[in-house]
Amino acid sequence: MKIGFLGLGSMGQAIAANLLKSGHEVWVWNRSPEPAQKLVELGAHAAATPTQAFTADIVFSMLADDKALRAVLLDSGLLAQLKGPLIHVNLATIAVAFAEELAALHEAQGIDYIAAPVMGRPNVAATAQLNILVAGPEAAIDRVQPLLDLIGRKTWRLGDKASSANAMKLATNFLLVSAVQAMSEAAVLVTRHDLPSAALIDLVSTTIFTGPVYQGYGALIGERRYEPAAFKASLGLKDVDLILAAAADVSIQLPTADLIRANLLDAIAHGEGDKDLAVLAEVEEWRTLAAAGQTAPD
Repeated sequence: MKIGFLGLGSMGQAIAANLLKSGHEVWVWNRSPEPAQKLVELGAHAAATPTQAFTADIVFSMLADDKALRAVLLDSGLLAQLKGPLIHVNLATIAVAFAEELAALHEAQGIDYIAAPVMGRPNVAATAQLNILVAGPEAAIDRVQPLLDLIGRKTWRLGDKASSANAMKLATNFLLVSAVQAMSEAAVLVTRHDLPSAALIDLVSTTIFTGPVYQGYGALIGERRYEPAAFKASLGLKDVDLILAAAADVSIQLPTADLIRANLLDAIAHGEGDKDLAVLAEVEEWRTLAAAGQTAPD
């Protein structure tokens, strides 16, 4: 099968590599050429343009955010040039409203659009152990299921409304960032009582809160180690903005998300945007110092 793949960040590279290992013909495109070249060395074909990547039977996209996807697919006029039969599988976390817009525009072109945001960090993607949240036309999902099985451990089908997958992904991301925020606050609490934060993380991540979030992000908080970032704070802010937009769409308030957004903005203002989301722990430390009348970092 001929597969197109657009967007080769750390997640996209890992996913595209797993598709390539299966023996499919994979055409890759990225705005900067270096990531594509790494996959070409593994046997992929380099697409000169997004249009060339979309000459495939099934196209996956993993572009950074709504703005990037809109620029590549809509503002360029690319989608308006495409015709079915074609399946577009969007793996990125995007706004619910944008997912609804994309589904309608694809349908008008006779193209099947599947929303398939993924759960997992790059190391999970590399081992094909992602959880994939999928929504869209059932027959199209049936057709791509063998490919999804190559990149993930489980596919969670959420109906034929594409945006449902994005709503579910944003809900899971809200729980994730809330857990990181809670760990950050708890870490400062125990350190002020002369206990090491690493001891707290070891305790809770092996008892009441087992699992990758508390074990993975918790270890970073306990060790105060935020580089290299698997999930940058700046991307966390992007997701929190999408979470708050999804909440506003249905007229609900998420006070915890508002707090986390403010803390992420603080981290970015201090030049920490490229560090891991776990850097929220440092923001709590700064605020504790400030409350005590001590100087926080500039």
